Amino acid sequence: MGNDVKIMTAKRAGFCFGVKRAVDMAFNTAQSSSNVYTLGPIIHNPQVIERLRSEGVEPISNINGDNIRVLIIRTHGVPRDVLDKLDRKKYKVIDATCPFVKKAQQYAKLLKEAGYQVVIIGDKEHPEVKGLVSYAGEDVIVINRGETLPKLRNKVGVVVQTTQPLSLLKEIMLEMLEHVKEVKVYNTICNSTALRLKETKEMAKAVDMVLVVGGKNSANTTQLAHLCTSMSVPTYHIETSSEIRESWFSRVHSVGITAGASTPDWIIKEVEERIRDIGGRAPNGYPDKRRNKRTRKTLC
Repeated sequence: MGNDVKIMTAKRAGFCFGVKRAVDMAFNTAQSSSNVYTLGPIIHNPQVIERLRSEGVEPISNINGDNIRVLIIRTHGVPRDVLDKLDRKKYKVIDATCPFVKKAQQYAKLLKEAGYQVVIIGDKEHPEVKGLVSYAGEDVIVINRGETLPKLRNKVGVVVQTTQPLSLLKEIMLEMLEHVKEVKVYNTICNSTALRLKETKEMAKAVDMVLVVGGKNSANTTQLAHLCTSMSVPTYHIETSSEIRESWFSRVHSVGITAGASTPDWIIKEVEERIRDIGGRAPNGYPDKRRNKRTRKTLC
């Protein structure tokens, strides 16, 4: 790797509003309470989960623990029946569900109550979608890219997993319009997701290689990696700087860094520093926005 390799970091790389809000809530709660738990991992980033664990915040899957004092609901939300059970618990419940996910849940409920068959576009195994399903009625359909559209009723309402790309909504809607007489669509894709994908696409056009930083189980991070790969740009999906190999940079003159919505700034900064250690530099006119950025003590 030469000393003139340029490093470009996407300006929207890292925490989105909903994730930052949830993580801040978890760390702040840990400072004032003991026996704090999250219902499942609060976000899809193993390193943040470990930081929280070191502060005394443990992820659990069972809401019936005897020693729970505070339980935090993850950013992805939970099914309605779980919320109903939590209402009857004596311990404190803090709802860190992303407001955009909450909005999607409300739209699914509205569509069901208005007599629409609800179609959710997204990954049926994702915790956000499992929550959405619980608001959408018994005849709900979950559909993702590459899956065959099942027989639908004539009156259909659509909501989308918040981290899905707009291209998926367009693709499925075009097919759906051939079979359904009435369709009502709520575009519940988070604006941050769309902007992040757009920015990453533009950056990938300008570099020789892209590093996508974030949890391997993060849906939106994986989408970023798939996007860059589809553009025939050499792409590596990593969780931390320790995975970077100097051999990747052979004949590379510029490298782009993007990151999913659940990737903290301190991990992105470590990736930038690792590349600089082996010969990279931030280009003139493209600010290295994290080099002097102050971050929360609990995240650094």
